[in-house]
Amino acid sequence: MSHTVSRTRMTGIGRVLVIVYAVMAVGATGRSFVQIVRRFDEAPLAYSLSAMAAVVYILATLALILADRPGWYRVAWVAIVFELTGVIVVGALSLLAPSLFGHDSVWSYFGMGYVFIPLVLPVLGLWWLRRTRPQGESS
Repeated sequence: MSHTVSRTRMTGIGRVLVIVYAVMAVGATGRSFVQIVRRFDEAPLAYSLSAMAAVVYILATLALILADRPGWYRVAWVAIVFELTGVIVVGALSLLAPSLFGHDSVWSYFGMGYVFIPLVLPVLGLWWLRRTRPQGESS
């Protein structure tokens, strides 16, 4: 594996991307923990989606950091595509059928509660992965 790719991935925008993913992981984990412990019975779907978002952000953060190691690049792609799909589906459903959720989740209204970072972040993540693809990996 090329050390140049690894160094390139973890400088500049790559480092910022990992930091933002880590902040989202901490935020979503904290939010979902409090929601589930205090009020799970009020909105189980929304709070379960927040917990799922937290797991996705944790996995994406780790995968982006380790993407120059065998298999992790592909894990990063899968996690971030799943994240983008989740944001779009949950965002659309929260507008079209808000009664499904009861309360907001991290991805409700396309991440409006997080200044739309959940909508923009996976797009940037996929762009970055494509730009820094290790040799021998396909996207």
